[in-house]
Amino acid sequence: MTRGTFLKISAAIALQALSIFAYADSDFPNKPVKLVIPYAPGGLPDTVARVLAEKMQADLKQPVIVENKPGGGGGVAVTAIKQYPADGHTLLVTDGPLLAVSPIIIKNLKYDAQRDLDPVSLVGVAPLLLVTNSSAPFKNMQDFIQYAKEHPGELNYGSSGIGSIHHLTAEAMAHSLGIDVRHVPFKGSSASIPALIGNQVDITFASPPTLMGFVQSGKARILATNTLARSKANPDIPAISEYAKNFDFGFTVVMLAKKGTPEAYRNRISDSVKKAVNDPEVKSKLEKAGVDSIAGGPAELAAKLASENSRVIAAAKLANLKPE
Repeated sequence: MTRGTFLKISAAIALQALSIFAYADSDFPNKPVKLVIPYAPGGLPDTVARVLAEKMQADLKQPVIVENKPGGGGGVAVTAIKQYPADGHTLLVTDGPLLAVSPIIIKNLKYDAQRDLDPVSLVGVAPLLLVTNSSAPFKNMQDFIQYAKEHPGELNYGSSGIGSIHHLTAEAMAHSLGIDVRHVPFKGSSASIPALIGNQVDITFASPPTLMGFVQSGKARILATNTLARSKANPDIPAISEYAKNFDFGFTVVMLAKKGTPEAYRNRISDSVKKAVNDPEVKSKLEKAGVDSIAGGPAELAAKLASENSRVIAAAKLANLKPE
């Protein structure tokens, strides 16, 4: 083959590749986009997906449908996604910790997040607030730490269940602060809050929307947030990291696709998410739902999930979680 012929063939291949990517960008999506949620309606990922859907469908010029597939630690939802082609039209919207903790606490899990899913977009970070009841002997975070150290093993905390993000956050916090607190698991965060108000537990973690009514009525007192920095929505609330260096347990809300979905398609969806979360109306709705919107593409999400997974796995070891 002559040099001239080789250059012509190389140029033709390059042009063909460019045309494929251009086609992918211009023709995608070409049918309705489905957002699959691994929880029942009303949970945080479900709320986030529904807030995003309206803005995304205007940008993508295709209907964006939210479908709930709860159960199996995300297994039902991921199995559903795996049944569709890897063409970017069926996406998972979930909290990041679910993907990290499910393999630890569920035997024979039906999926492997690393093997089965590709990152698409970081949507935001949802803080949990550390809260106590109004009759507690400590009034702020510094008082709480001092009291816990002076009364080791006497305080207890409520969570929404064994292996929940509330459970793992509390275990990680106790380890970071060097305090000993006892775990009282409930079935769902809706049960742990009344237990707190009724003095059955001393502290708990919960989302801002769940707590604010109790705080405003004077029945509960916020001590701190579990994010690395103070929440944009509640800047007056101190972060646990101000007392335990680098503590960060705010959980991500993320979007993923079936493994093998072309990068061009994932980038297109990520761009649409970014436009949506930067919209003032969407940003306000997410803030009310307890989410600090932080859009990021596939690479940013992959890095964020890797960091989050390591923290979740370390906390699961502290909690002595075993598969059941």
